[in-house]
Amino acid sequence: MDIQEIVQRVIEELQKNMNSPKANTDQSTEKIIHFPEERIQGVEEPHNAASIERAQSITPARIGIGRTGTRMLTTSYLQFLIDHAAAQDAVLRDVSDEFLQEMGLQKLETKAIDMKSYLMDLDSGRKLSDESIKFLEKNGDKGKEVQIIICDGLSSSAVEANVSDLLPALMQGLKLKNISVATPFFIKRGRVWVQDEVAALVDCDLVISLIGERPGLNTDESLSAYMIYRPTEKTVEADRTVISNIHKDGLTPVEAGAHLSELIEQMLLAKCTGVSFTKRSSNV
Repeated sequence: MDIQEIVQRVIEELQKNMNSPKANTDQSTEKIIHFPEERIQGVEEPHNAASIERAQSITPARIGIGRTGTRMLTTSYLQFLIDHAAAQDAVLRDVSDEFLQEMGLQKLETKAIDMKSYLMDLDSGRKLSDESIKFLEKNGDKGKEVQIIICDGLSSSAVEANVSDLLPALMQGLKLKNISVATPFFIKRGRVWVQDEVAALVDCDLVISLIGERPGLNTDESLSAYMIYRPTEKTVEADRTVISNIHKDGLTPVEAGAHLSELIEQMLLAKCTGVSFTKRSSNV
C-alpha cells in the first residue's frame, strides 16, 4: 500500500465517523492532500512557546504537535502514517534499474534471494551470489587502492536520494589526491560485511560501502559509509570506520564526498581503519 492510498483510506474513515455525506463518493477518494514541510506548533495557548520553538529547532522529533483530547491532531496523525509508509517503502522497494543505468553501476547480488531471506538470515546478505563472484573474478577492476560499492541495505530511498551527488564528489576527491579507484558497482540486498568478500576478490587496499541506513519516522533517506582496510577472516566491527547520517538534513552528500576522500587518504597512509585508525590519529 503506497502513501496516497493510506491517506485516502484514513480520510474516508474519518468522514464516515463524522457521518459525512461525502464519505463514500468517488470525489472524496480523488482528492490529493498536501502537507506543509515546515514544522507546525500545534499546542494551544502554550505556557512557554519559546521553549517549544527551541526544541523543534534542534530535533526532528514530534515535539509540540498538540492534541485533541487524548489523541494527536488529525494532521499530525496523517503525517505520522505518511512517514511510516515511507519508511516501509524504503526497506521493501528496490533501487530502480533506471537509476543504476543513469549512474553507470553494474548490479550484483548477494545470496539473499528475496527481502524475507535478507531480513531473517543475516549471513545471506554478507555473501555474494555465485554469479556475482564469477562476474568480479572475470571483470573486477583489480589491484586498485580503493573500491567503492553501493548497497541498498535497509533503504533504497537513501541510495537514490544521495548517491547521485555523493559518488561523483567522492570520486573527484580521490582523483585529485592521485588515489587509484576501481569501477564502482551496486550490490542488491547487501550488508556491511559483504565488503570483506569484495575486497578479497578485487585485491584492493581499502573498500568503502555506501549503504542505506535503517529508516525511521524522521527520514527514510539516511546513508552510511563503512570503510575497512585490507579485511581478513579475523576482521571485527572495531576494525571498521563509519560515517553515518548522510542526507540533505544531516551531512549533505557533497560534503560527505569531500570528507570521505580526506579520511580515505589518511587511512591509506596509516594502513588501518576503525579503532586503530582513531588511536593513531589522536596520537598525531
